[in-house]
Amino acid sequence: MAGIVPSRRVRGTPFTAGVQAAGAKAYTVYNHMLLASYFESYEADYRHLKEHVQVWDVAVERQVSVKGPDALRLMKMMSPRDMDRMADDQCYYVPICDHNGGMLNDPVAIKLAQDHYWLSLADGDLLQYALGLAIASNMDVEIVEPDVSPLAVQGPKADELMSRVFGDDVRDIRFFRYKRMAFMDTEFVVARSGWSKQGGFEIYVDGTQYGMPLWDALMAAGQDLNVRAGCPNLIERIEGGLLSFGSDMTRENTPVEAGLAKFCNSPEDYIGKSVIEAQKENGPPRQIRPIEISGSGDLPHNATGWSVYADGKNVGLIASATWSPDFNTNVAIGMIDAGYWDAGQELIVNTGAGERSARVKDRFWI
Repeated sequence: MAGIVPSRRVRGTPFTAGVQAAGAKAYTVYNHMLLASYFESYEADYRHLKEHVQVWDVAVERQVSVKGPDALRLMKMMSPRDMDRMADDQCYYVPICDHNGGMLNDPVAIKLAQDHYWLSLADGDLLQYALGLAIASNMDVEIVEPDVSPLAVQGPKADELMSRVFGDDVRDIRFFRYKRMAFMDTEFVVARSGWSKQGGFEIYVDGTQYGMPLWDALMAAGQDLNVRAGCPNLIERIEGGLLSFGSDMTRENTPVEAGLAKFCNSPEDYIGKSVIEAQKENGPPRQIRPIEISGSGDLPHNATGWSVYADGKNVGLIASATWSPDFNTNVAIGMIDAGYWDAGQELIVNTGAGERSARVKDRFWI
């Protein structure tokens, strides 16, 4: 497969030099930037993540800054969550939808002030959507992409590593809360969050010039902790049911179909509310489910999604699947039609390289 040529359209990150030096073996493009896919191997990276600590370049989680007198008004228009309940130091997982309830992105919102929010994006051009809404509604708000690049520290030794660089106060940060922590001559928003179930932090590095100094400081401080460069791991995130926007759910799906109804509790008249509320009351036509696929780790690569069948008809799609060494089975995330998503339901999956039997699980693995 041909390599990716960096350009102004496909950018590196403030940490790319560290990622390259650590030996990233493959990349994907996410928000027009390079994101490492694995280092040693998916399975070796997975084992290390579960036992030690990793530093992830997730600068691809670009920020949309929403700032000004109408910032909260715009957030309430876009967000199905009750923004009035958001504490000053809180982060919110926020599905954002179109007028039909279709998901456009599922960012994490960070409340910096009553009139200032960051939206930390999944893959998608949400800045233009926010800007369009603000212009059309004549809102007094500034919409920009700031020079802010998240760096994640994930794994069971994350607290120890972070305390060595930022001090013991970092241990007191609660889940999906943040503190401003000093580094060199500046400070960063540091949140207890991240795209793994192993625990850790995301550091919102404000200023490209601080990227490699922070990377180097974490690597130096964690030598005896067996720190390594890492990245979001396919195996671990499927085990934990961490959904990938654009893959496990798309604009064709509502938050209710993605199993995110609990994040849709706003009393405001947000965009897409009528469809979302109807599905909450009556049930969605399809929904995300954990799927166990038969076989012994020899699944083909799933690049375009696999069709799922039952009773001789197509009843869903699996976009994410892989072998789990810890659970000794093929784990998958599927969008399954109503009537076929109950735990224990037997399915057939067309992998493109033959059919496999499968079964709906009652819960994700971790």
